[in-house]
Amino acid sequence: MSRKDHWYNKAKQEGYRARSAYKLKQIDESSDLLSEGDTVVDLGAAPGGWLQVASEAVGEGGTVIGVDLQRIKSLETENTETVRGDMTHDRTREWLRDRVGEGGADAVISDMAPNMTGEYSLDHARSVHLARQAFETALEILGPGGDVVVKVFDGPELADLREEMEPYFQYVKSVRPEASREESSEQFLVAKGRLTGPVKSGDELEVEIVDEGAEGDGIARVEGFTVFVSGAEIGETVRVRVDDVKPTFAFAERVD
Repeated sequence: MSRKDHWYNKAKQEGYRARSAYKLKQIDESSDLLSEGDTVVDLGAAPGGWLQVASEAVGEGGTVIGVDLQRIKSLETENTETVRGDMTHDRTREWLRDRVGEGGADAVISDMAPNMTGEYSLDHARSVHLARQAFETALEILGPGGDVVVKVFDGPELADLREEMEPYFQYVKSVRPEASREESSEQFLVAKGRLTGPVKSGDELEVEIVDEGAEGDGIARVEGFTVFVSGAEIGETVRVRVDDVKPTFAFAERVD
């Protein structure tokens, strides 16, 4: 049995609307993407295979929101809702921001692909365009530490997209699930740990040490954001270089 038949038949047997459900399951397993209680936004959600997987993963305490230009048949689960709209339109994005609330979404996922023309370079460019739109939408609705998954076809523009995403997350990696068709060039960019602080790796700045961490590091505040500085004491004003940024804090070394 071909891999295509295997995942198609498995989806039918287990009640998933599309074989692509197993792609998200495998991405989740390899990337620790979905957790109980999460708020997840699925862009381009029709027909709803990814919605089903996300709904199961976040449980009764979570929320899954699906957006698509096409109507999405209701999953009839209390933790899932859908809206028919264009994610690039301000009205749709405003609705999403209101729906996920001030804390933002924990994950934004997108399995969107362009209508295939058979011309590889065109299909690749269109897939990158869709992935970039999903990424830009994610930046508006993700909370600190949130994750993004976008689908893209391999090609020369992929590296530029990945480079655009990297400054906003702890790291970005490429994943190709087992459920992807052998003949497909698709892969998924998984961006982990949305960074929202006012500093980035490599920044040099002068800070005042106002507290001490549990391991003896000095603590500075930059616009309310915590920066741990090794070898610094309370009351000192030091010049530092940021070398590691996390969603809610950063580490720095003094350079004075």
